[in-house]
Amino acid sequence: MLRPSVLGMSDAIVVEGLVKRYGGTTALDGVDLTAAEGSVLGLLGPNGAGKTTVVRILTTLLKADAGRAEVLGLDVVRDGDAVRASIGLTGQYAAVDEYLTGVENLEMVGRLYRLGRRQARARAGELLERFDLAGAADRPAKTYSGGMRRRLDIAASLIARPRVLFLDEPTTGLDPRSRLGMWEFIADLADGGTTILLTTQYLEEADRLADRMVVIDHGQVIARGTADELKAQVGGQRLEFTVTTAAVLPDIAARLRGLAVDEPQVDEQARRLTLPVSGGAEILAEALQRLDGYTAEIFDVGLRRPDLDDVFLALTGHAAEAAATDDDPRTEPAVTGGVR
Repeated sequence: MLRPSVLGMSDAIVVEGLVKRYGGTTALDGVDLTAAEGSVLGLLGPNGAGKTTVVRILTTLLKADAGRAEVLGLDVVRDGDAVRASIGLTGQYAAVDEYLTGVENLEMVGRLYRLGRRQARARAGELLERFDLAGAADRPAKTYSGGMRRRLDIAASLIARPRVLFLDEPTTGLDPRSRLGMWEFIADLADGGTTILLTTQYLEEADRLADRMVVIDHGQVIARGTADELKAQVGGQRLEFTVTTAAVLPDIAARLRGLAVDEPQVDEQARRLTLPVSGGAEILAEALQRLDGYTAEIFDVGLRRPDLDDVFLALTGHAAEAAATDDDPRTEPAVTGGVR
């Protein structure tokens, strides 16, 4: 459901026909997308799809070979300085100075954004509290855990209260509790009017946070819409069986193939069979009848609606991957923690 701030607002991000090549490799092949002011746009796709390349172009770290991109009505090439003054960026890799303390890192970023000394220190204090880092404010960042560094990096991207925030895999490396806290904070930012472009491979994250989503693969947009609209493209329901041993999966799949509206999916590692089906409880009853004799082998059974994992698999042919990698063929990490 779209936030009230999204309705009737103009676009804060506009991308048209974006192309980027590295030698013989085409990273982006005519990408179009828009994000309304005060909304969260989820940019989804498997590793190497082109997500990070889009972010780098929009944040002026990379120049496109063709097409145009605007942020807040500013051209990212012609008005690069003005764009950088209006945005924040957290990239895939935490970029903090390990020899500075947490508060010194944030104050330094604030000063680079031309905040006064007192203003930078006050803002640093606010963010350290918000990201549960106040207790470690005076410790060098090299003593922080990976999750703490990640939170410090995200805090740095917010030091100047940007109107548009780019979050490239923002919760990678965070523990579940920290991830939930980050989701709440991202939602609060959007409710307050900040426009957010979020790249992620945690599909639950996109489902929870994004007003709209754009799915890209091999540098091209292959689908766009709300979570419900994307799930509707997959259609139907999913009948899932978890068994006690993977050895019985092929025979169970063969017995149930006639009930499926598409090819059954077998996950031997999880000992799970998933069948796209059309129908409700009657399909489940029919499936159990066909599996008479396998009752002892069935550990769990369920009927559910398609989720974003199913959308990923149906649209791209790839399962979503838990660990993200940079999709730019050149592997150096982007400048992160705010464009500075």
